Amino acid sequence: MRALRGARLAAPPDADISRAQAALERSGAVLVPLPAAAYPWRLALLREPPPVLAVRGDAALLGQRAVAIVGARAATAYGRAAARRLAAELASAGLVVVSGLARGIDAAAHEGALEAGGATVAVLACGVEQVYPPEHRGLAERIVASGALVSELPPGTPPLAAFFPLRNRLISGLSEALVVVEARLKSGSLHTVRHAFDQGIDVLAVPGPVDAPASEGPNRLLRDGAAPALDASDVLAVLAGPPRVPAAAPRALDAELEALLAVLRREPATRDGLSRRLGVAPQALAAPLLELELAGRVVEDRDGRLRALP
Repeated sequence: MRALRGARLAAPPDADISRAQAALERSGAVLVPLPAAAYPWRLALLREPPPVLAVRGDAALLGQRAVAIVGARAATAYGRAAARRLAAELASAGLVVVSGLARGIDAAAHEGALEAGGATVAVLACGVEQVYPPEHRGLAERIVASGALVSELPPGTPPLAAFFPLRNRLISGLSEALVVVEARLKSGSLHTVRHAFDQGIDVLAVPGPVDAPASEGPNRLLRDGAAPALDASDVLAVLAGPPRVPAAAPRALDAELEALLAVLRREPATRDGLSRRLGVAPQALAAPLLELELAGRVVEDRDGRLRALP
């Protein structure tokens, strides 16, 4: 259990480590440390790969060809149906479907892969022996039987907000391509897109109605060069071709964006900190910050702070 001491949380007392070991054994989880042959090679290439993974299910799936499908928790019926259909088609083509077990699009993607008789991997933002949200316990057990649950966090770790950005980088990191189905402009799914940009992973988006808030994120990605994902053939075509990561065309920034960039040049800040510093609502910053990030002028660090790039 020493491997858990290298995880991202402070090392607990030995008694807690013993309880964590017992929890892992009860859940049937195994530990896969970075030097192990079973450690997924894509994650080993990350700038800061997890030193150890806890896995329930088939750990070998973590090294197979995979596509991530992510999107809004408050998904529409259109979005859930699109994610389920796309996941089923990709699973039928022999690809592992990766997502985050969240409500909405994530759950629909896992369900679609399972219904097609394929494999799916859920990356968790809590200990691997837990399930969040709790109503997905049945889905999680089905995933263990036909796929895998994986976490870089020690057992007993609760699903705190700070762990979801860490989880998101693993969702993209395990995959050859990332598909965004629905996402508002201020969305964890777009955090995953930024990780995909950094990792050189193909990004695709499912188009949606132009007046639907849930489609703002994917429609913006499509406008800025992401490949459309109308069905699995679009994803397979992108995987067969050269890497393609959408990026906004270089352009001069308007006065509002320049002013926001100047603030971040002086001192990096979290989104909430920036909101307080400027005296504006966080929602008012969502669109301009996304524009700066897609333009490559701002990046979000792993601790959640935004900083300006040269």
